[in-house]
Amino acid sequence: MLAACVLALGAAGYAGYKWAEDPSSQLFGKTVVSVPSAERVVALTFDDGPNPPYTDRILDVLRSEHVHATFFVVGRAVAAYPATVRRTVLEGNALGNHTWDHAHLLVLSPAAVHVELAKTDDAIFRAAHVRTRLMRPPFGARDFQSLAQVHRDGYIPVMWSVPLPKDWEQPGDATIARRVVDGVTPGAIIVLHDGNRGILCDREHRMPARICDRAQDVAATREIIEALRARGYRFVTIPELMRTVAITRTPDRAVR
Repeated sequence: MLAACVLALGAAGYAGYKWAEDPSSQLFGKTVVSVPSAERVVALTFDDGPNPPYTDRILDVLRSEHVHATFFVVGRAVAAYPATVRRTVLEGNALGNHTWDHAHLLVLSPAAVHVELAKTDDAIFRAAHVRTRLMRPPFGARDFQSLAQVHRDGYIPVMWSVPLPKDWEQPGDATIARRVVDGVTPGAIIVLHDGNRGILCDREHRMPARICDRAQDVAATREIIEALRARGYRFVTIPELMRTVAITRTPDRAVR
């Protein structure tokens, strides 16, 4: 009987944790999950880079398709590959802060969260001479303490509304694209991955190819763009997506 009660409590606790950490949950504080829109707009975002050559290949696809996206970058990778970050910005894409080393914010003190964000902010500025007020918690993990620090540092935490396609499992580009497209509604935010937790994957670091390979995301990006365009969608960056609401509801606080 005791064992059954313990199991039941454990299951209830896990279910509660999953509910609280769901990307749509606002339990710990306000985050951007999607933007209500009567217009067919969608924001394409990429996490965990930069990761040459795959980030550059994704940028090639975006440029050829005349689409802009938002890249949530990891600071240590920004410091290693500043040229890719500069190109990302020069071609009209937006950046977001994804911490210095993809740290799990739930195990960090507020002071450590601040350092993770500040170091990445400095790396972004050195690479591309821009600063971003957007951030995404690694793994989507947040709690009252970490999210409060994020807000104190002046960041807007951005989650997602389309279920993650588990592209890191490399299920095939067609599967990734289908999983994404099936979950899109107007004002949605999509997450793909151009890197792997900011791990440095060049020859110098000699990481296994599977850890670094994002070729399926490159192909899936084009497939997603083509499929959603066929459904009448237009692609915007996160700042552009937020402005569609900010301008309408609170013009004096529009995101710049």
